[in-house]
Amino acid sequence: MGLFTKDIKTIDDLFLHVLQDIYYAEEQILKALPDMVEKATNRDLTAAFKSHLEETERQVQRLKQAFELIGESPRGTACPAIDGIIKEAKEIAGEVAEKKVLDAALITAAQAVEHYEITRYGTLIAWAEQTGKDAVAKLLSTTLTEEKAADKKLTTIAERKVNQKPAH
Repeated sequence: MGLFTKDIKTIDDLFLHVLQDIYYAEEQILKALPDMVEKATNRDLTAAFKSHLEETERQVQRLKQAFELIGESPRGTACPAIDGIIKEAKEIAGEVAEKKVLDAALITAAQAVEHYEITRYGTLIAWAEQTGKDAVAKLLSTTLTEEKAADKKLTTIAERKVNQKPAH
């Protein structure tokens, strides 16, 4: 089902589609994070990626609960956006030899992922609240809080540990 097909007629149809989209995205992120853990050279960044891998596993479980609450089976739908973000991250990281620059590239890629997730979860929460899916909104709100915290942690690592000071 494409995003703008006749299969999406109601807000509930759209909600399900975007829920399937973020489920697929989280599954792809679970596959990509171990590589990012391996490539990171800054120990704080490595620890942040390891921590977020565990967090993402819990987020996938929450999504499965959300599907259950709306009477659907957990199933992803292809998400070209997350595929593109992950592909770009692999390409950028593959081209960088200098350690701090590599870590900066990994952070920018991870933040692109976080920002995508933040937009999706924010929208899903709004729709869940609008359509009376309060238990689903609560589950997704927990995840949104985690995604925002992960983004903030990446910014802190970048600013304090990774970003290079300009030469004078």
